[in-house]
Amino acid sequence: MYKIIFTEQAVCDIEDLDTNIRKRIASKLKKFARAPFTYAKKLTRHEIGSYRFRIGDYRAIFDVDGDKIVILRIGHRDKIYK
Repeated sequence: MYKIIFTEQAVCDIEDLDTNIRKRIASKLKKFARAPFTYAKKLTRHEIGSYRFRIGDYRAIFDVDGDKIVILRIGHRDKIYK
């Protein structure tokens, strides 16, 4: 199982979200940490991150560092890639 680490920007992104959305994201990230590459998609633009998780209309952009998943950004799909 991978360990999930949040950057300061990801923490700020999460704090701006509704409580129900935060809970949903947290539960999905726990599930994804067991086998992240089953659920991850590789991004074509690497300047924002290497991979993404889809959580409904929200996306979690992340990189993998050994046995750690480093969450870089979390946001709505309309705004996260800009």
